[in-house]
Amino acid sequence: MDDELIDLLGEGAHGYFAGGAGDEITLRENDHSWSRLRLAPRVLVDVSERDASVELLGRRRPSPLLVAPMAYQKHVHPDGELASARAAEQTGTGYVLSSQTTTSPAEVAAVAPADRWFQLYVFRDRQISLDLVAQAKEAGYEALVLTVDFPVAGWRERDRRSGFKVEHPIALNPEGPALTTEELFAMHDPSLTWDDIGAFAEAAGMPLLLKGILRPDDAERAVDAGAAGVIVSNHGGRQLDTVLTGAEALPPVVEALAGRADVLVDGGVRRGWDVAKALCLGASGVLVGRPVLWGMTRDGQAGAAAVLEQLHAELDSTLALLGCPRAADLDESFLIRQ
Repeated sequence: MDDELIDLLGEGAHGYFAGGAGDEITLRENDHSWSRLRLAPRVLVDVSERDASVELLGRRRPSPLLVAPMAYQKHVHPDGELASARAAEQTGTGYVLSSQTTTSPAEVAAVAPADRWFQLYVFRDRQISLDLVAQAKEAGYEALVLTVDFPVAGWRERDRRSGFKVEHPIALNPEGPALTTEELFAMHDPSLTWDDIGAFAEAAGMPLLLKGILRPDDAERAVDAGAAGVIVSNHGGRQLDTVLTGAEALPPVVEALAGRADVLVDGGVRRGWDVAKALCLGASGVLVGRPVLWGMTRDGQAGAAAVLEQLHAELDSTLALLGCPRAADLDESFLIRQ
């Protein structure tokens, strides 16, 4: 599969989207950690009707799935973020737009589903970030996802070797020459602290979630700071190598918050039964990234939609085969940890 994707994307773009930090141990472990969780089905349960809906940010949603925020999508397909947003709309999947978008938030809002959130990086020029929040608010985004695990870029050797350059990121350099990822990442603000969270929550005027949480104490502090939820994430294995995976970090965070806020997770989710496992561990929602991107690479909106449709179908099948017709009823009794 990698050879095909390299042919379609070129080595530089493929390395950027497929790669991880350091020796890419965490990148690989993100997938493997879900596989190490074994499912324990119940039998002779009436599963003639299934319900994948979950409660998230105070309202019922048809599915726990959201498309994760992913940067620079026009480097994957000419339609960029419009293709992935339309695929989300087509399949009833939530959508999170990256602030490193190559399509404006307003354009994406015009085609994205009602469940659309905006992810924010905080840049050294804080006004850029505040302007993005204002655009998201004006375009009717429902929630702000503040990424907090990116004070500096991870050690990404594929990008260092390839010198991959990004064209026309809307927030930072829409009309200028292409920039290397190193140049773009240098614009991130390493001075961001807990003291800044309240200002962004106030500016957003919408529920705030912090993305990049791996520790229970950080999750508790996020809620104390006013966050409506946290996203357990190691940035797709792209920041610090050998950190906890989502599957490993999720249960302690869920236990620490004890229902005070929503807990979502991403990283290595590849199949519908991975989604079910995350719900068993207490997640309220699950974000999926690279599979959608690879679908887009092959066939734009149709390719992304095909990936999402399969994930929804696999989750539905898993609910039936687990003997748990309601996703909201999944819990650790359906899991065995190896």
